[in-house]
Amino acid sequence: MNPLTRAFREYPLTALQDRRRELESRGVEVFDFGTGDPREPTPAFIREAALDAIPEVSQYPSVMGSRTLRNAIASYLGRRFGVIADPGTQIIASAGSKEAIFHAPLVLLDADSRRRRVLFGTPGYPVYEWGAAHAGAIPHALVLDAADGFLPRLDRLPASILDEAALAWICTPHNPTGAVASRAWLEDTLALCRAHDVLLCSDECYADIYPPGGTPPPSALEVAGPEFSGVLAFHSTSKRSGMTGYRSGFVAGDCRLLGLYKRQRGAFGVGSADFVQSAAAAAWADDVHAAQRRTIFEDKRAIVATWLDERRLPCAAAGATFYLWVRVPNGHTSASYCELLLEHTGILASPGPAFGDGGEGYFRLALVPTVEGCRAAVARWRDSGV
Repeated sequence: MNPLTRAFREYPLTALQDRRRELESRGVEVFDFGTGDPREPTPAFIREAALDAIPEVSQYPSVMGSRTLRNAIASYLGRRFGVIADPGTQIIASAGSKEAIFHAPLVLLDADSRRRRVLFGTPGYPVYEWGAAHAGAIPHALVLDAADGFLPRLDRLPASILDEAALAWICTPHNPTGAVASRAWLEDTLALCRAHDVLLCSDECYADIYPPGGTPPPSALEVAGPEFSGVLAFHSTSKRSGMTGYRSGFVAGDCRLLGLYKRQRGAFGVGSADFVQSAAAAAWADDVHAAQRRTIFEDKRAIVATWLDERRLPCAAAGATFYLWVRVPNGHTSASYCELLLEHTGILASPGPAFGDGGEGYFRLALVPTVEGCRAAVARWRDSGV
């Protein structure tokens, strides 16, 4: 057995879904605010694009992704962020963002060198740490502080640590807190990474989930220059387009680094199925459905956030995403309050430590249920007195 299999606990969000199924099998009505898998239907035009593209003869998809998909992604990047990306060299399609994030250090890090630290924030997406560990890196967690807006402060690290780092992960908008990095913060962080020859990997999967009428969150690609030197940005159709089960995303940025990724990727995977890529191309080409989803998420947020304010449970000031990062009441740990909530209301929330040691004292509510489901959950919570 790989010793890492023993060292790491079960993937936390998988455990939450196991808990949901176990309760439902006993007839318990569960309001699932755990795993970020919204209940709204995938837009019809995306489903139709997939159906229309199912071939009579199935063949392996390409490593890079179809040219049609990469062209659609390039057009999206231009509309959304004002950057020009070459579909042939600066974009590679991925089977969702998780596999691309996990594989990045396997391709881009030399486990035998002195420079093998991977920097990431906690609380944060567990895959940054897991991918680093499986690549033979030294995972280096930075505890995120509300006073810093839950953004990692690489500038507070000793130069000796930065000089041992190969790669730094940032996530903006941030899962689980909803924090959004400003353009100035991105410029400063990238300048520091370049000064110490650290690759900046920016997880931007929630870039299109922000309050309607609000300022769209920026991308690290916007501050990287036309060559995107030393920068990779990771995106997904999962939340923007309601395509979690399709497993489709992309990586864009430095063509030299993507060339290395392309060269190795054939050994551990290929792109999504061609009909999924056709659906994804349709999704990236359309911005209307993304705006409609933003309105729905904002309606849900208003319902739940209003109740949390009434219940006097403070939330982090989320600038984007469909998550609420909530302080547990006094006298509780994250785990104890989430268990109490589940037992008395059927509401499944994610305890903060599921996102690393920096998550203790919080729990995450993903705005997964429908608008009506959110109302019903709040009513149940209010009646429970929990």
